[in-house]
Amino acid sequence: MANTNIANAAPTGQEFNKQEAFFLKFRKQILIAVAALIIVVGGWAAYSNLVAGPREEKASTALAKAQDLFGQGEFQKALNGDKTMEGFLAVAENYGGTDAANLAKAYAGLCYANMAKWKEAVTYLEDFSAREDMMISPAITGALANAYANTGDVDKAISTFKKAAEMADSKAEDNVNNSLAPTYMISAARLLESQNKKSEALEIYKEVKEKYVNSASSQDIDKYIERVSE
Repeated sequence: MANTNIANAAPTGQEFNKQEAFFLKFRKQILIAVAALIIVVGGWAAYSNLVAGPREEKASTALAKAQDLFGQGEFQKALNGDKTMEGFLAVAENYGGTDAANLAKAYAGLCYANMAKWKEAVTYLEDFSAREDMMISPAITGALANAYANTGDVDKAISTFKKAAEMADSKAEDNVNNSLAPTYMISAARLLESQNKKSEALEIYKEVKEKYVNSASSQDIDKYIERVSE
């Protein structure tokens, strides 16, 4: 469940407004990227061997119908289903212990996030059991970090963004994932900036510049370094 206690002190006033503005501005781009990774479910089939038995097969069939709605942006219906199909919430509850139910929790969290119901998003994204893969689990962890930030749990958001980057790097060639990791590191650094922790943010920006030289995210990193160095 979501941790409602924030380490040190909760951001207030101008600091919170800066955080809120940043995440409202970039929330959709982050979540769309995460959703796109998950919707390429051809990778998930191999990832979790969904057709492992009759119950698993039934769960994966139910999941696929909700995934179609998710891809169309019908988040409410994908979440709750209707008389003709089970939504992500039902798949997660009715097929507990299956890989499809586990993924349904992640989808449910993303549905809630897209509807700006951040506490519910945290609950379901936290309940997802990550695997040791390079893209899907780090992406869901990054979505969880984003949800923490939008509930005001900024310290936890920072640590979770860092965790997502580490997860992505750990399975990448030469331990460098140029697509996801720098995005999450920069998100962590910008939150540190909002807390006026410029020296900590600077260290992350320098790491992004040095480690992820081939990433699109590193192209504008000098302006961030300059800003926190003033």
